Amino acid sequence: MKAGVAQYTAGSGDAELARLCAARDPSAVRHLVTANNQRLFRAAWSILKDRVEAEEAVQSAYLKAFAGIGRFEGRSALSTWLTRIVVNEALARLRANRRRAARLEAEGVPMLDTYRETLMRGSEPAAPDAAVARGQLRALIEGAVAQLPPTFRSVFVLREVEGMSVEETAEALGIPPATVKTRLLRARRRLQAALAPEVRNALEGAFPFAGADCETMTARVLAALQIE
Repeated sequence: MKAGVAQYTAGSGDAELARLCAARDPSAVRHLVTANNQRLFRAAWSILKDRVEAEEAVQSAYLKAFAGIGRFEGRSALSTWLTRIVVNEALARLRANRRRAARLEAEGVPMLDTYRETLMRGSEPAAPDAAVARGQLRALIEGAVAQLPPTFRSVFVLREVEGMSVEETAEALGIPPATVKTRLLRARRRLQAALAPEVRNALEGAFPFAGADCETMTARVLAALQIE
């Protein structure tokens, strides 16, 4: 840590937290990453629909954010600023993947199905019966969300799963607030038609990125920033 820089303490505002992160205060960096891992992962997954790609997008977004965090002006919440960066990163990866797929298909190379992993398995231990029940419910919810059109899916995940406001979601996705409201309404209608009534309100535990997953991401970002 640089001489004369105070360590992060709970309750520091966004501007102070950004300043400490720019100075590479370990406690501040660790706090910022740990506090935002799940939101950023959910945002990236809502665009990429692939766990590995989403994790890579989050790590890349963190590195870009920390490279420029000294210029954070506080015009929005720090978490919203980070979400916008990861959305841009995920969209760039999505475009690159589509270009690569189109090129391979044009060359006659068969595309392989790379989406074998079970969607969003939780990382926390639980009793076998409870874990199975939650896993089945989560799979049902996440499967329905995954079938939403991409523009609806991103809005729905940020608003309903992550709990961002209309304004925060609009800023993160670069769309007007009215568009956020319209897309959310249409996403809800589609999900209501797809999901049984008893699971419509069971969204809180969906798309987990906690426990070991969260700790691993934090460790990866700290290592990339060469912070112990």
